[in-house]
Amino acid sequence: MSAVAKKESPWGPLEVADAHLHFFSHGFFSLLAKQAGLADATAACARGGVEAPPEQPEMFAAQWAEELDRHGVSRAVLLASLPGDEESVARAVRAFPQRFWGWFFLNPAGAHAAARCEEWLGHGMRGVCLLPAMHGYPLSDARVEEVLQVAERHHAVVFVHCGVLSVGIRARIGVPSPFDMRFSNPIDVHALAVRHPRLRFVIPHFGGGYLREALMTASLCPNVYFDTSSSNSWVRYLTPPPTLEQVFAQALEILGPERLLFGTDSSFFPRGWVDSVYARQCEALKNVGATAEQARAIFGGNLRRLMETP
Repeated sequence: MSAVAKKESPWGPLEVADAHLHFFSHGFFSLLAKQAGLADATAACARGGVEAPPEQPEMFAAQWAEELDRHGVSRAVLLASLPGDEESVARAVRAFPQRFWGWFFLNPAGAHAAARCEEWLGHGMRGVCLLPAMHGYPLSDARVEEVLQVAERHHAVVFVHCGVLSVGIRARIGVPSPFDMRFSNPIDVHALAVRHPRLRFVIPHFGGGYLREALMTASLCPNVYFDTSSSNSWVRYLTPPPTLEQVFAQALEILGPERLLFGTDSSFFPRGWVDSVYARQCEALKNVGATAEQARAIFGGNLRRLMETP
């Protein structure tokens, strides 16, 4: 299937591009195995109850391409979901440049972070992912600024995870997750976005429980986008819990349809691409009166523009 695949939707055939797909590669599971004290990636997958990916990233990319074909999905962002696994995604993107874009997790507080950022953006990666709560630093840290300057030179996207951070595969394998929620407020993105108006920032999961703060930040900063990925179960932390329809209605009011990026948070096999997330988001957007033009933007057009426009 070509890169202009179409998927059925309430608005008719729709080109869909997923902005949030974790590439849980053999290298990724090897890194988790070390953290869990396990022998290798195969042992980590067995403990986690997931299908072990091929050792070659190109073969795993082919598996994902076939999975997206099966669901009628045109393109996807592949996330290198641990620092140190950038090469897996870079190789996957090189193997299927018309299907995938590559983003990578980076710890600005780690050794030589700015140099690593320069290296991988120079190798064709298109986005840098910051997880302050996971890696234990504030976004005001001077080392973050160094990374942002590199990202700006490369016209890269900067993804900033905010709100609740729960990595299910870590828990299943037995890897500790001593995350620090002090560093998870999307308000902290405001100063960065104001200081770097040419950078495009993506806050996933509508702010992961900080919906109000994420909306305020996006309202003040036209270079801030939301991704819509996951089951969005964070709504249970709000009082009263909003429906997904209410979340989308507020996001559309504040950001408009041009700054919303559809995503699923898909990650491993045999589960594969999570079609139920797509179906529920289609339902919610249809229920709030989204037009076909708005759906085309949210489900793929915005991501293409973000990735193809410097």
